[in-house]
Amino acid sequence: MKPRITLVTLGVDDLKRSLAFYRDGLGLATPGIIGEEFEHGAVVFIDLQPGLKLALWPRASLAHDTGLAVSQRGAPGFSLAHNVASRQEVDAVMAEAAKAGAVITKPAGATFYGGYAGYFQDPDGHLWEVAWNPQFELAD
Repeated sequence: MKPRITLVTLGVDDLKRSLAFYRDGLGLATPGIIGEEFEHGAVVFIDLQPGLKLALWPRASLAHDTGLAVSQRGAPGFSLAHNVASRQEVDAVMAEAAKAGAVITKPAGATFYGGYAGYFQDPDGHLWEVAWNPQFELAD
C-alpha cells in the first residue's frame, strides 16, 4: 500500500453544530453542508492543505456506510495534531478553540521534547493537539 491519506472523517452528533464550530469558531473554509438531497449524504468537507480534507459526517451516516453500529462518544483512541510555528501561535489557537466552544483538556505548556503544546476537544469529543515543535519545519 502506498501511504497516502487524503480524507480524515469525524463522526459527529450534530452536523450543524460541528459546522459552526469548525467554520465559524475556528475559521476553517468550507462551502458548508452538501449532499442533503441524499439519504445519509449530508456532509461537510473542509480543505486542510493540498490533497487533504477533513470531513464531518453524522455518526449514523458513518455507521450506515460501514455496516457497523453507531459509535458512542467517549475518549478517542487518537488525536489530530495542528502544528504551528511558535509558542505564541499555540496560545492563540487554543484561545480561539476555547472561544469557539472547545473543551480544553490540557492547557498549553512545555513538553518533554522541548516544544510547547496543549489539547482540546471539539463539540463531539474529538481530540486535537496544538503544538509547536522546534524540530519540525513547517511548509506553508
